[in-house]
Amino acid sequence: MEYKELKGLLEGSLQVRPANVLVYATSNRRHLVKEFFADRAPNAGGEVRLQDTVQEKLSLAERFGLTVIFPSPDQEQYLAIVGELARKAGLQMEPAELRRRALQWALYHNGASGRTARQFVDYLRGELE
Repeated sequence: MEYKELKGLLEGSLQVRPANVLVYATSNRRHLVKEFFADRAPNAGGEVRLQDTVQEKLSLAERFGLTVIFPSPDQEQYLAIVGELARKAGLQMEPAELRRRALQWALYHNGASGRTARQFVDYLRGELE
């Protein structure tokens, strides 16, 4: 879907949206529309009103009423997440060994995050069972 179509859907248009339709739009991108340095160059494509084009692209983000950002946890938060997930999964492992392996896992699997912690605990469950 082109970003202009999504803007119209979120903001509304000449057509009335049926009462039984609700639109939820999510994205894994913090910045919803791709921007290129060339778009901001002084003579980008010879466009006269360059700033209007930039603002048009950025205006999609304004259609979202709520922005939820999940910042990456620091090391201790990551280890706390791993510890709690391991406890809930019923894993039996020495805390020092769990910590060592969790840090090693994060190092090799895209850094410390809630998703990484979940994947690590799932892996451990498979290994230990």
